[in-house]
Amino acid sequence: MKSSLIKLHVAVFLWGFTGVLGRLISLNEGLLVWYRLLITIISLFFLLWHQNMLHKVSFKTLIKFFGVGAIIAFHWVCFYGSIKYANISIALVCLSSAGLFTAILEPVAMKSAVNAIEILLGLIAIIGIYLIFHFDSRYRTGIVVGLIASFLSVLFTILNKKIVKANFNPTIIMLYELTGGWLVLTLVMPLYLYLFPTKNIIPSFQDMGWLILLSWFCTILAMNLSLQALRKVSAFTQNLTLNLEPVYGIVLAFIVYKENKFLGEWFYYGFVLIIVAVVMQTFRIIKYKRV
Repeated sequence: MKSSLIKLHVAVFLWGFTGVLGRLISLNEGLLVWYRLLITIISLFFLLWHQNMLHKVSFKTLIKFFGVGAIIAFHWVCFYGSIKYANISIALVCLSSAGLFTAILEPVAMKSAVNAIEILLGLIAIIGIYLIFHFDSRYRTGIVVGLIASFLSVLFTILNKKIVKANFNPTIIMLYELTGGWLVLTLVMPLYLYLFPTKNIIPSFQDMGWLILLSWFCTILAMNLSLQALRKVSAFTQNLTLNLEPVYGIVLAFIVYKENKFLGEWFYYGFVLIIVAVVMQTFRIIKYKRV
């Protein structure tokens, strides 16, 4: 249990860098995710090929992988879109709604009873987001897009938990899922670029450097660790632990982009409530060994 929680927290720490790296890249959110997926897929393919670990899966399993991959691809597009319409701090805080979404969706997917305490902890995080949303109208569009990103991340985690129980190698799962996400995003990209035109389609040399870091460390390494952790921890614990991602990401945004100068006092009130929810769930895990 301890090793799984450590792997989960390392993955979350790495994901905390995605917002800063995303803002450093000049491409719009759709193309950013498209290139991120492409670099990750190519890297994973050669890694598995070198280790002689490539193998086929059934068509039914392939469809499942591709479907989950499409969800994570659109989650990333919404996440970076939230950064565009608001900022890194707001986009990351919106992910804290994952606790409530999971407390509602996981019992339905797993056919288990709803946990009232999990609902309560999730609501605490939602109240924190509401304080920011209600009192700072500048970021409303970014918050709505960020909440959609949060919902998609929860859906991804719940569906992925069923997949990892089938004892597939986590790297194989990543390769097929992200390939599916890239293919689906490729199909919708012409429409996307029509609706959201941009001058920058080809990444610059500097952008490629940031994209490689984003792909290798914040995607391959982080997802591999999270998939290993998901074998032992519940989807609720994983998603609530993901609320630490805003902590790491916001601190980095404050340091790199000085975003603290543009955030009002209600941001901090809401942020404190979100931290309270994370701490309470952590104590529940330690006390009851509920992972």
